[in-house]
Amino acid sequence: MTSESPSRRAFLKTGSIAAAGTAVAWNASSYAAIVGANDRVRVGLIGAGDRAKQALVPAFQQHARELNFQFVAVSDLWNRRREEGAAFLQKMSGSPVVALKNNDELYARKDVDAVIVATADFQHALHGVEAVRAGRDAYVEKPLAHTISDAHAIRTAVKETGKIFQVGTQRRSTPSYQKAYEYINSGKFGEIVMVEMSWNVNQPGRWRRPDVVPLLREEDTDWKRYLMHNPYEPFDARKYLEFRLFWPYSSGIPDQWLVHQIDTVHWFTGYPHPRSVVANGGIYAWKDGRRNWDTFTAVYDYGPLDDLSKGFQVVYSSRQTNSAGGIKELYYSTGGMLDMDKQRVTPEGSLHAKEAAEMHMQPKELPSFSLNEHVEAAVTSANTGADPMTSANMRNWMECVRSRKQPNASIEAGYSHSIALCMTIAAMQTGKRVTFDDKSQQLVVGDKKNA
Repeated sequence: MTSESPSRRAFLKTGSIAAAGTAVAWNASSYAAIVGANDRVRVGLIGAGDRAKQALVPAFQQHARELNFQFVAVSDLWNRRREEGAAFLQKMSGSPVVALKNNDELYARKDVDAVIVATADFQHALHGVEAVRAGRDAYVEKPLAHTISDAHAIRTAVKETGKIFQVGTQRRSTPSYQKAYEYINSGKFGEIVMVEMSWNVNQPGRWRRPDVVPLLREEDTDWKRYLMHNPYEPFDARKYLEFRLFWPYSSGIPDQWLVHQIDTVHWFTGYPHPRSVVANGGIYAWKDGRRNWDTFTAVYDYGPLDDLSKGFQVVYSSRQTNSAGGIKELYYSTGGMLDMDKQRVTPEGSLHAKEAAEMHMQPKELPSFSLNEHVEAAVTSANTGADPMTSANMRNWMECVRSRKQPNASIEAGYSHSIALCMTIAAMQTGKRVTFDDKSQQLVVGDKKNA
């Protein structure tokens, strides 16, 4: 393991508490012991797009009956999506759902206790601020924030209100990842010396909505409200529906994929952010008017800020132009490899006896074992239609709304992945090495603070 700085120890403590929360076996008698546990929790959905319909709503409905939660409202700026969303929720839940034009209407209601936010990437943080300031617990999709000012705003709001706040980085509620966290922090894996991560697809249509874009007219939505705090620009249905391809509405690959994987680095090691980031990439194949890269590589340095002789490197690469290699999360020590894709620990690449003896050292070869040996049943039982990782994360949030305990993917976890994301975006946009000033909580681009 890496050396523990004070900030890292605090982060590890938080992570341990969060992980412990998922291990609790909740049942009907457990909830009966909690004040107000028999009251139904009424939930509003903010943003009725693909992510909500395909993952979040099915995950919620898996546990709604048992935990006594119910959808009562949906807020979406586009009238078509709003009405379709209300009909979808009503079909899924079997109860009436009201369709609302915006979040002001939602928070004016007295029958909404909590919300699930599944809007565009750039809206997550401020929609989260709206929710907790309005007195609602919230489940907010990732990324939490891709600007430092938004990251500060949501972190402050959650801390000041004390509301239950879960971020949609669902690996933190997944049993195999929790076991990996425990294994690394037991010291058995050894010091992390390198991490390699990738997310490769070959999809020119990834994040495109060519069949839906022609259906959206400016008069059917609220374009100015959609833009939020971004500078005004003329209505563009692609930037509304294909926002993942256009900065400042998303950074694309980093907003969507990097945050999931880099979040595990923070969790497993306790380091709250990289020491530095450099990045490169471009639009090399899919020249369809997008602003965001189809190919991206970044190199991160992690370790204690007060001891640069310790630490490790993370290399992250992603492309949408060739799927070879797929999705990988590989952690290395001198004794072997932790492969989160195969969910196994192996001695691959370890220090063998011959090479160790040459330097009068002891060999180190990790034993092979599966991270799923003791958790597979739990994953399988949860998988009744929805993505099991999202289902586990949603359930953890719902349980914490009842118990008032800190959820697994807490505001601090979201803030940490937001720092890494903001550092990455700054490196991409400037071509410079980016660091972070812990005292001011601001980016440092080259030698210039908060560019």
